[in-house]
Amino acid sequence: MSGVRPGDVLPDHQVGPVSAEKMKTMAALMRDANPIHFDPAAVRALGLGDRVVNQGPLNQAYVVSMLARWAGGAHRIRELRLRHLGAVFAGDRLRAHGTVTGVSEQDGVLVASCAVGLDVLRGDPVLSGTASVHIGG
Repeated sequence: MSGVRPGDVLPDHQVGPVSAEKMKTMAALMRDANPIHFDPAAVRALGLGDRVVNQGPLNQAYVVSMLARWAGGAHRIRELRLRHLGAVFAGDRLRAHGTVTGVSEQDGVLVASCAVGLDVLRGDPVLSGTASVHIGG
């Protein structure tokens, strides 16, 4: 991945619509008993509308997928720090995105520092953060 420079925009990774059925399956697999992931009545009771809420780790995985596609595999992601800013609901369409903010040599390898995020299309940001990705060397 020679030629990576600060300001380079990473290819977007678009997701969606997010599936309520997959949320329910993931809640079972993760043993996550929080009903906001599978019971619309629980979401309504909290005043959050009628659509179930996606799990945070799944939202993070969309950013990991975007970085891995760009860098040539998830094994190239050295560090990822994310801040949760909002929720993803069933039916939402999302965009994971990133921009190179710097390139340096660390421990003998070339590493790109990136600003990354996840947004609901035509909506609010969901995640914001930084990543360090091995790009060569």
